[in-house]
Amino acid sequence: MNESYVTVVGNVATEVGYRETAGGVPMADFRLGCTERRYDRQRECWVDGGTQWVTVTAWRALAVNLIGSLSKGDPVLVSGRLRVREWLDGEVRRSRAEIDARSVGHDLTRGTSAFRWAAGVRGRSPGGPGPAGAEAGGEAGGETVPEWIVSALEARRAVAAAPAAPAALPVPAAAPGPRALPPGARPVAGGPGGPGEMAGSGRGGDGPEALG
Repeated sequence: MNESYVTVVGNVATEVGYRETAGGVPMADFRLGCTERRYDRQRECWVDGGTQWVTVTAWRALAVNLIGSLSKGDPVLVSGRLRVREWLDGEVRRSRAEIDARSVGHDLTRGTSAFRWAAGVRGRSPGGPGPAGAEAGGEAGGETVPEWIVSALEARRAVAAAPAAPAALPVPAAAPGPRALPPGARPVAGGPGGPGEMAGSGRGGDGPEALG
């Protein structure tokens, strides 16, 4: 069976999604919007035509590198194998175009980009597309997941597995201790302040002389 390979120019329409298969193979996908541009001779200007939507899927090293390279709205070129999936939704037949990507890059006709080699993949040939190629190559294919991806996934799993911390009990406030007597003062049994109220040192009418 012949396979159709295409190169499509468009814009990233969604954030790049990332997950792993049951065998631990990285996978990433995003929606690509391809809008036709044509010259309107009557209006003498370029206008937008219809927009075609394609789901782009990437595997292994390409999937990992997409996360740190693409953002929603970026202009990109995607090259890979074209597939058209069809299914029945009740009595309605639906279809969706997908590209199993081999290469993805920024469209430099609309901006600039700086390339950085990924750790562990320089000089190595990319693996085959799709789950079959991923499973066949797998870890033996030499594709290395960057450390920051591994750390982020481990931190997310640790937070999900950690038990909820019990609520802290309120700490009762400490009772006030006895107040120290100032120099020259003596304790008074009664008074407005109750037991323990201190008499003054004889100034004005607050001292011991006022009580006599």
